[in-house]
Amino acid sequence: MCDECCKNKKTKERSEQEYKSLINRLSRIEGQIRGIKGMVENNAYCTDILVQAAAVSAAVNAFNRELLSNHIHTCVADNIRNGNDEVIDELMDTLRKLMK
Repeated sequence: MCDECCKNKKTKERSEQEYKSLINRLSRIEGQIRGIKGMVENNAYCTDILVQAAAVSAAVNAFNRELLSNHIHTCVADNIRNGNDEVIDELMDTLRKLMK
């Protein structure tokens, strides 16, 4: 059964530069989250934690912008060039989810 469900999953080969950039961003975010966890464990003041949480939100937004830009320039553009306009609906659904 897994073979059937896995056939429909999309994947993307990323350039080494794109891969490194995205992984570096995620590693920084991961470190920020660990820092916030430590702040909570050490009873840090609420405002200090909130400021760090806002920094994490900004970092996640920056990650999303970079990934979305890469997606539009590669996956979306390639699909449109190949006559697959369905990718536009997929992009719109993704944008709706990101803008919640």
